Amino acid sequence: VLGFGYIMVWLGYFLLMDRLVTGTPSVLHTAGLVMCSGILFGAVGINVAHELGHRRNKWVRGLGQALLFPSFYMHFTIEHNKGHHRWMATPKDPATARKGELLYAFWFRSTIGGWFSAWQIEAHRLGNKGWLNHLKHNQMLHVQAIQFVVAAAITVMFGWAVLAGWIAAAIVGFLLLETVNYVEHYGMMREKGANGRYERVTRKHSWTSDHPVSRALLFELPRHADHHAHAARPYGSLRHFDDAPQLPTGYAGMVLLALVPPLYFRVMDRAVELETQRIAC
Repeated sequence: VLGFGYIMVWLGYFLLMDRLVTGTPSVLHTAGLVMCSGILFGAVGINVAHELGHRRNKWVRGLGQALLFPSFYMHFTIEHNKGHHRWMATPKDPATARKGELLYAFWFRSTIGGWFSAWQIEAHRLGNKGWLNHLKHNQMLHVQAIQFVVAAAITVMFGWAVLAGWIAAAIVGFLLLETVNYVEHYGMMREKGANGRYERVTRKHSWTSDHPVSRALLFELPRHADHHAHAARPYGSLRHFDDAPQLPTGYAGMVLLALVPPLYFRVMDRAVELETQRIAC
């Protein structure tokens, strides 16, 4: 299933570029093409890349990171694995939405914060090993260079309009990812102990959903609480737990609800309060 998704994303990317190069009948047609491609990049591409990025085999992780290329989000593997999973449900994690935070404000904080976090992670990993080692081994530097060089080549060969169409589809893709992040972690926070350390991540620290349609379309990702409690567990093996925080509906419904902040806050702020009380008991 993951292999089919992988192939589908790359076919979608090349079809998008082909249509942008040859031209489309109308602006409306172009908008629909960009929107559909972006949803494919986000719902399938980033989702499959997320799964592969957690595998122990470095070649498989590399394949996952490559799948983030159509969305200009190759830094996601770095930040997600070494940043988000470490700091989720704390103020240090840009991908954890605070209670009462607007989705549209979260988009900026998470995308920009995640990008800078990936640079910091690589800088910390390589430390004071010198500029030559950073040049050779800094993954963030490498993926940014790949994206920039290809974008520049596309512009030179096919023009700014083609690049703009690709960037627009990429934005749709990664904003879909960030909207899902918003829903999965909204209002969930870990307690900090007297020693200054946050409590261990468990399945109570992120929202989950057992909606069958969401599970089928997103490769079991909606069982997100188990994913954070056991990050190395393959998506197909993720489990449902009745005691994990449960979303009121499937992911599609939650994404649409998040786009209307007053309705979202009315539903989810109450859900956060109830979960906090339940966990405290």
